[in-house]
Amino acid sequence: MSLSGGMDSTALLIRLLAKGYQVTCITYDYGQRHSVEIDRARENIAYFQECGIIVEHMVIDLKSAFSAIESVLTCSEKQVPEGHYESVQMKQTVVPNRNAIFSSILFAHALNISSVEGVEVKVAMGVHSGDHEIYPDCRPEFYDTLGQSFNVGNWGSEMVSFYLPYIDGDKVSILTDALESSETLGLDFDTIFMNTNTSYDPDSRGRSSGKSGSDVERVLAFQRIGRIDPVEYVDGWESTLKYALDLKETHEASK
Repeated sequence: MSLSGGMDSTALLIRLLAKGYQVTCITYDYGQRHSVEIDRARENIAYFQECGIIVEHMVIDLKSAFSAIESVLTCSEKQVPEGHYESVQMKQTVVPNRNAIFSSILFAHALNISSVEGVEVKVAMGVHSGDHEIYPDCRPEFYDTLGQSFNVGNWGSEMVSFYLPYIDGDKVSILTDALESSETLGLDFDTIFMNTNTSYDPDSRGRSSGKSGSDVERVLAFQRIGRIDPVEYVDGWESTLKYALDLKETHEASK
């Protein structure tokens, strides 16, 4: 599976563990300005290990491959847009072909594991419906066609398939699923999600800005399930929540 260190992929990881899968996580360092997410992924892997849950984890360096690809997320000189997640300006955060590249590497590793161990392997990613409007490479039809191409282009591909349990869900359903998974595993939900990063613009201390679209979507999801987000926000939880709720009200009024 692809483990970014963000909320969605972390929820996916504990879902897989709760269902009894043996999991290999791949984290990509592609020069993202929010690289604190890589550290958070490592922190959660360490936490799981302390709890007796072993997860294979590797970080793959793709910085050179993405160095010439322009995006707000890979250029520290550009300002991350603030506002609602569905706003047109959020398209500045698209990294062209990112998920195709990530998926290709995942599929190659899955093929290798399947060949060596003689088992069926699932390629899991935490893409969800909230991403569909802004990120074309998170849509169901993208993975349908990508999977077909991978099947045509590889021997042994009948043993590998995509597993995208959140693709028709949203952040609220992802957090609800994560609550169930953490309970099944006997893990602390707040510790797990404290060790994540969703902000596109964290500060030098790794605190989430609370202002980027990804922040707002996360904050509203935690509010919907009646919990305080355990990550640290620059302006604190109450102010950050108020900002998100005000933004939501404005966004809905403009429809």
